[in-house]
Amino acid sequence: MNRCTVSSLSHCFQFVSHCYLQTLSPNSCPFFFKRYLGQILYFSHSVNARPFPNYSPKKPTIKDSELVHHISTVIKLRRSESLHRVLKPYESKFRSDHLVWVLMNIKGDYRLVLDFFEWACLRRDPTLEARCIIVQIAVASKDLKMARQLIHDFWSKPNLDNSLSFSRFLDCLIYTYKDWGSDPNVFDVFFQVLAEAGMLDEVRKLFDKMLNYGLIISVDSCNTYLNKLKDHFDGLWRAIKVFIELPEVGICWNTASYNIIIHSLCQLGKIKEAHRLLLQMELRGCFPDVVSYSTIINGYCHAGKLEKVLRLIEEMQKIELKPNPYTYSSIIYLLCENGKVAEAEKILREMMNQGIVPDSVVYTTLIDGFCKLGNISFAYRLLNEMQGRKIIPDLLTYTSIICGFCRTGKMIEACNVFEEMLGIGLEPDEVTYTALIDGYCKAGEMKEAFSLHNQMVQLGLIPNIVTYTALADGLCKCGEVDTANELLHEMCGRGLQPNIYTYNSLFNGLCKAGNTAQAIKLMKDMEIAEPHPDAFTYTTLMDAYCKTGETDKAHELLRKMLDRGLQPTLVTFNVLMNGFCMSGMLEEGERLLQWMLEKGIMPNATTYNSLMKQYCIRKNMRATTAMYKGMCAQGVMPDDNTYNILIKGHCKARNMKEAWFLRREMIEKGFNLTASSYNVLIKGFLKRKKFSEAREIFDEMRQEGLPADEEIYSFFVDVSYEEGNMETTLELCDEVIENCLVTKVTNENK
Repeated sequence: MNRCTVSSLSHCFQFVSHCYLQTLSPNSCPFFFKRYLGQILYFSHSVNARPFPNYSPKKPTIKDSELVHHISTVIKLRRSESLHRVLKPYESKFRSDHLVWVLMNIKGDYRLVLDFFEWACLRRDPTLEARCIIVQIAVASKDLKMARQLIHDFWSKPNLDNSLSFSRFLDCLIYTYKDWGSDPNVFDVFFQVLAEAGMLDEVRKLFDKMLNYGLIISVDSCNTYLNKLKDHFDGLWRAIKVFIELPEVGICWNTASYNIIIHSLCQLGKIKEAHRLLLQMELRGCFPDVVSYSTIINGYCHAGKLEKVLRLIEEMQKIELKPNPYTYSSIIYLLCENGKVAEAEKILREMMNQGIVPDSVVYTTLIDGFCKLGNISFAYRLLNEMQGRKIIPDLLTYTSIICGFCRTGKMIEACNVFEEMLGIGLEPDEVTYTALIDGYCKAGEMKEAFSLHNQMVQLGLIPNIVTYTALADGLCKCGEVDTANELLHEMCGRGLQPNIYTYNSLFNGLCKAGNTAQAIKLMKDMEIAEPHPDAFTYTTLMDAYCKTGETDKAHELLRKMLDRGLQPTLVTFNVLMNGFCMSGMLEEGERLLQWMLEKGIMPNATTYNSLMKQYCIRKNMRATTAMYKGMCAQGVMPDDNTYNILIKGHCKARNMKEAWFLRREMIEKGFNLTASSYNVLIKGFLKRKKFSEAREIFDEMRQEGLPADEEIYSFFVDVSYEEGNMETTLELCDEVIENCLVTKVTNENK
């Protein structure tokens, strides 16, 4: 039965979806669609509106009339006194029926009505009729807040039968309408309370009932209904159906209504249809606002449609609509997802120039983007800026920074950020611990990795498949393949199934450890059973072949990969490029680059770096510069490795002016020089007798905590000694011992 139900619902969804898309197109409103919706959204189309009934309350006895007269008179005459004291003599005789009769005498004094109702409620539960009368009086007195509260109090009673109570309450509200207020807003308020309580079936019934009496619920109340509908299970399509049908009975949707439906369509992934609806708004008498545009911009952002986003922003500027924080946040997210982090940072500055204060989400998105590009120093600068603006970083912010440091092997810095995070009371989760574990595994520090693994288990955090994959990868890289296999068996024992990433980590570890034969055996096993090898598996083995100079085997593997229908990634081509360059096959490398550009495969900095490095080794700086200019012309941003390659190349070619300029540009962009780049720069300036520049770079290198070559230390020890600066001389001697002699002995003992 369930299977049949699901099947019929699926066909129904496809049918309504198809019809809806046609309905949104201009000049199209198919009869069969209206007929289908008519079965779901029933409307009463009476020619003559039904009149509201006359109010005919129960008649009081003579004795009751006297008591009601006394109570009415005394509370009017002694208004300034407490009702508790004034009505003390009448408490024992007061019944629920008396409340309505007294209200008939004082209904012109709204404040007195509320005071008397409050007094009566403390002694007797009011009848439903009395409550509805007070609601009618409150609405007629424009006190909609009180009316809403009175209705809400009724529905908050425990153990209510919603269906029965709704019928009774609505009937009573209709019964008391004509004589106690005659303000149609009373049904609007009731409609809103029901919608906010999630009683959507009752809301539908109320709307239909009011049509019978010739009343149409306000568009603002209908918007509340639309909003609540879209938040319920399968409510998005129900909201769209209501939006299409209600104009036939007199509802004129406003901009807020369109925004709700645009949001619903975007949630359904129907961004083109949402955009089409935006374009039709003006034709239907509504003008899109910043929310309309921002919602569609966010939809296109998550779909990765940058051109559409930029076009919409231009449209907003033409009609003088300023983007709101939500708009900017969406654009920054899209740019970061596409690796255009520098452009995203410019959007942040524009956002701030417009007086819009970014929140932690915007900063975290940018920080994560810069970290993924390896520009940790700029990411950390943004973290400091964020804290300076009193915007508190959250767990995601710190985790992004930690991941960034771990990816670049800066485990000391990662641990410092981890400690800072703990210091402000943030509790790390599985993602934070896994990032640190992965970082230590990549650094070969397995003791620290397992220590963190044990720590997270003690805290009640459950290691996931990514955690185990990182540990297995680390063990394989250390040559402990058997231990890695034991760990994977333990993982399976915990109910976790190895995925392609787990196998690829094991495979990668075997290749990195030089166990190519064992890696090939594992690959064959994967081809027989699932998971099957993917592009990463093939690329890893290609990399192993390239590093051993077996480019023919790498080529053959690429053909095999294509025969199996696997799409090579940019990393695949970069591996092949690196193989060509390492084997001195620069012509083949250039041909590969040209082929990639012709096929629309956009190279990245790594692609160009392989070629530029080999040209620098050959001291062909003209070809290196041409390659660099070609890279920039293609819109490929240089990374830290690019700058380090160029600086070393220009230094060896004695182009010190160009090397100096590149160093400054690199630092401005937030990249760091390597120790070897510093050493080459210093030696280059020393050879050209540029001692002041050499000293400036040497001091900068020491501040960065990077060790210089023994030759450079010797030069500056002599200079400091000749200048009579004994303190600096001794410091440099200590650094020579620590960075050169001790390190050399340690390496020899390994």
